[in-house]
Formats: sequence, C-alpha cells, structure tokens
Amino acid sequence: MGPPRHLGFISKTDAKVIEWPVPFSKGLAALMPYRGQNVVVLASGNPFWFGAGTVLAKEFASQEWRALPAPSTFSWVASKLGWPLEKIITLGLHAAPIERLRPHLTVGQRIILLIRSAEAATIVANYLTKQGFGDSQLWVLESLGGPHEKITASRASNYIAVASERPVCLAMAIAGTGNGMPLACGLNNHWFNNDGQITKPHIRALTLSALAPRHGDHLWDIGGGSGSIAIEWLLCHPSLRATIIEKNPERVEIIRSNAKQFGMNKLEIIHGNAPAVLSNLVRPQVVFVGGGLNKELLNWLKTNLAPGIRLVANAVTLETEALLINANTQFGGSLMRIELSHPSPIGSHLGWKSTYPITQFSLTL
Repeated sequence: MGPPRHLGFISKTDAKVIEWPVPFSKGLAALMPYRGQNVVVLASGNPFWFGAGTVLAKEFASQEWRALPAPSTFSWVASKLGWPLEKIITLGLHAAPIERLRPHLTVGQRIILLIRSAEAATIVANYLTKQGFGDSQLWVLESLGGPHEKITASRASNYIAVASERPVCLAMAIAGTGNGMPLACGLNNHWFNNDGQITKPHIRALTLSALAPRHGDHLWDIGGGSGSIAIEWLLCHPSLRATIIEKNPERVEIIRSNAKQFGMNKLEIIHGNAPAVLSNLVRPQVVFVGGGLNKELLNWLKTNLAPGIRLVANAVTLETEALLINANTQFGGSLMRIELSHPSPIGSHLGWKSTYPITQFSLTL
C-alpha cells in the first residue's frame, strides 16, 4: 500500500498493489482487512516525524509492525542548505492553519515546513509578507534525494508560484520589519482582540506562573474574556491543552478570532455557564477562574474535581475577594494581592496611578 507516486517507483511485482486513498485517514479502513498478513506500507522519510508511522502505531500492537526509516525531509533540507538541524524550527503544516507559524516569526529564525502542496508555498509567502516579513528568504524544495530533485529560491515579497505535482517542502530564513513575539509570558494586549475584558500583561504573567503548566496538562479557563490566559498557556508548550468556558456570546467570538490569529484550532471553546456546562467536559489538571466566580462554582470545583488538581482564581471586586478569603480559611491554599502603578500626569508633573488591585487565590485540591 502506498500513494501513487511511491507505487510508481516499484518495478513489476506479483504482490497485490493498493493505492492509499486521500485523505490519509481513509487508508486505515482499507488496511485493516489485511491485518495478520504480510503488508508493506510505503511512506516518505522518517515515518515518526510528522509521518504515517505515528498514526499506524496507534492502531496496531507493537508486535504487529516494524518500521524501516529513511532520512527525513528535514534531514535532506538541512543537508542541502547547510543548516544545523538542532537549531531549526521544524513544523508539519499539512492540515494545520498557516497562523501556527506566528509565534515562530522573528528575525534570524530559520524554519523548515512540511506543506501539503506547491500552492501552500504561495499562501506562506503571502502570509509572511502581510506580517512584515516579506524580506524572508524562501527555498522551495521538491522531490529531495530523487531524480527529479529541484530547489527554487526567492524572497517572500516577490515569490513566484512553483507549479509542481511532486512533494514539496519549504525552508525559510526570517527577515524583515515585522514584530517578533516575545518568548516570555505576559504578551502586550495589542496581540489580542478584546472588548476591554482582558487580563493585563503583568497580571497574566503572574497568573501563568501560578498555573505552572507541566507537560501534557489540560487547563479549564472559566470566564475566558478574550482568551488571553488560555492562549498564552498553549503557547508555553505544544503538549498542553485548554478549554475555555465563556457565557457571553460576543466574547466567545472574540476568543475564536484570537485563537485563529495564533493558529490554535485545537483550543476548545464552550459557550455556556459554569458550573452547569462542566460535568460533560474532559477533566483538567489545572483550573483558572478569571470571571464569574461565586460560591456555587467554587463548591462544585471542590466537590467534583480530583485531588491534585491545581486551582487559581483572580478577584477584582470586594465581593469576590471576600469569597476567596473565606475559601482560603476553609480549604487552605495561598492568597496574594497584586497592585500595579503607572506614571500619570498630575498637573505639569507625574505621579503614580494605581490600577485596581487583584487578589489571587491558589489551591491544590
């Protein structure tokens, strides 16, 4: 079994030849009837680096399969361009949104992309130019390691589409005047669409520190507002997951637009009231309550979530602060008061003007 291009390299054979269908997921159904027989599945390069091997290994027991890897596309590209692969961002954008690139776009960064077609290279070039990185150098690499190998170089801003039926990938050396995204938590608010209901950058940084993301953790962000907490949570590491619960329909749309800007198509967004909608959700390892905290919600979390789950809640109003102080007395945990000030004019001089103080409650259930 294999795609038509791979099968085309095979000389005459008495074996049964089956084309792997598109989309890839349909091939699993075609493969299953041959379980227990000797079957060869042809795939490109390293099958466990954005490849078919990962999918197949999930469907079959370890004693049912054996992988014979070849050099990956990433290895071929690095060898052709002389790039140190350990310092390169490697991404598979076959089915992921182009916006997934945004966090990696900073001057000097080099990226190798696996893309679904030659047309996708045009989309990437246009996206880079729109983001202010039109000076980036691009290399379109086709059929690496084979008789039809071809490498085409150009700038993103004057990229000319390559018409190719062959497998292509894209290498990029980022340059231009666009804004690179900081690596630290606490992104400036201009990165997010919002209606004013957004956690301020410094508070967001302290909150992410309190949430303490660990590999594979799943976050519930209750009262998501603009979605900035959950989005920065996901930016910390690709293994992290997040679900936002937001009752305001206008803010749900704001969250969707922010998720799209960062290519976070796997962010789960739930429109509804907590705790009413929580029962059917996949349980988290961490919960953040940024809005809508009340006694009913706090009791639900304490009663229904398993021991070891981390809970962080921020309060601005006196009423919510009182609830958190009472929770701290009743359940333990820790309280922190966060007060920030910025210079503000007082006549012809400057003085410190305080923002609303934030009371932050942290608890491991």
